Amino acid sequence: MKKCLIVVNTYKKEAAPLGEEIRTFLDEQHVSSEIFTYDGHSFCEGKNAPSFANFDFVVTLGGDGTVLFASRRCAPLGIPVFPVNLGEFGFIAGVQKNEWKCELASFLKNASPVAYRSLVKAIVLRDGNTVFDCVGMNDIVIGSVSSVKIVNVDVAYNNAPLGRFKADGIIVATATGSTAYSAAAGGPIVDPSLDVLVLTPINSFSLSARPLVLNPQGELSVTVLSSRTPLELTSDGQVPFALKENDCIKMRIAEYKARLVCSTQEQFFAALQSKLNWSGGPRA
Repeated sequence: MKKCLIVVNTYKKEAAPLGEEIRTFLDEQHVSSEIFTYDGHSFCEGKNAPSFANFDFVVTLGGDGTVLFASRRCAPLGIPVFPVNLGEFGFIAGVQKNEWKCELASFLKNASPVAYRSLVKAIVLRDGNTVFDCVGMNDIVIGSVSSVKIVNVDVAYNNAPLGRFKADGIIVATATGSTAYSAAAGGPIVDPSLDVLVLTPINSFSLSARPLVLNPQGELSVTVLSSRTPLELTSDGQVPFALKENDCIKMRIAEYKARLVCSTQEQFFAALQSKLNWSGGPRA
């Protein structure tokens, strides 16, 4: 490991000074580093986004949102992400702030566990042409620009119709994203090591609409029907794209995976217990 990018979330007051501490530590280990300040805005997703191609690994200082931002860039390049948790409700950032030095030293010695996480890839077809594409480590959400309006979409899996959905929207989540918006909308919690797509309606107009866990080998298609409100697609809650009637969104598991350092299965289940008070007893 010769070069590191440190992504500092500017909304976390402790991130900047911690970034300097990590930079000093890496310098002592003969690892060069640069700092990128991330404010969570979508301009970081376009042409102004930093290039990650010349780095051997990335350290994120923030919460899960910072990890999602970095992972979408690192995954296609095969670059591991070392996520230091400065947030409150993190399922992805597995390194606690008081443990970073020990864990980072272990990682530099190639002695740390690395988890491989699936991403969902989406393309938007308009009149047969691709007008937008993106990936999400947590999810792709298709919904109304106004959160109180019902949208109409046709959904199919491997060309087999699943039906017309009337809802506030739909979530297509990875196993990693099953604990995020999908869980809040009533979707199942899935072991993040699994390769699956989770389809979860948001406040469906019909009580018969239920979440579905789908085989990762297939392709999910969503066609935008006439609605009373504009629709948009959002990747990981960070990258928006305005949709039009008759747009077709095709989603499947991406051909590459994100690499997360110290994000173990034990850490995931510990997070379920500590963050969701999941005791399994009568007070669960």
